[in-house]
Amino acid sequence: MSILAHNGSAVIAMSGKDCAAIACDLRFGVNLQTISTDFTKVYPLGPRLYVGFPGLATDNQTVFQRLLFRKNMYELRENRTIKPQTITTMLSNLLYERRFGPYFVEPVVAGIDHTTNKPYVACMDLIGCVCEANDFVVSGTCTEQMYGMCETLWEDNMNSKELFECISQCILNALNRDAVSGWGARVYLM
Repeated sequence: MSILAHNGSAVIAMSGKDCAAIACDLRFGVNLQTISTDFTKVYPLGPRLYVGFPGLATDNQTVFQRLLFRKNMYELRENRTIKPQTITTMLSNLLYERRFGPYFVEPVVAGIDHTTNKPYVACMDLIGCVCEANDFVVSGTCTEQMYGMCETLWEDNMNSKELFECISQCILNALNRDAVSGWGARVYLM
């Protein structure tokens, strides 16, 4: 079993028409033993910017704290709100710095660009290789199940209500087919 699956996790991000959403499961466990059922893997970095960290729970919190520090320093130095593309590059650099002893997380970034009002979703591997998408990105222990559901249900130009329903159905149905993630989901809509 991979160290990325040690705690179990599932994160999806989707884009719609001038909206974006990110969802995660709530289970925290050690292999097949459940410890908590209210452990979120998605954190806010701004009013319209969220980042999700599926993978090892300790690295999840460490990477988020380091990213939050860098984001706050950027906003103080530049005197402006950070864009989703910039936070993705910043996070990619943070992960690549540790490429020989990596953090065991595969981050997902979702947000709305405040200058263009366009949705942005991206994911990356544990050394920071970015994959930007126009539709959806998935990461976690049940990626195959999430890909199948997303490819079936996602449509172009969904409004916020349709996007919420789509991402909710995708993550809940995928979680039903995975033993190390689940116990409900939390959805953030922007």
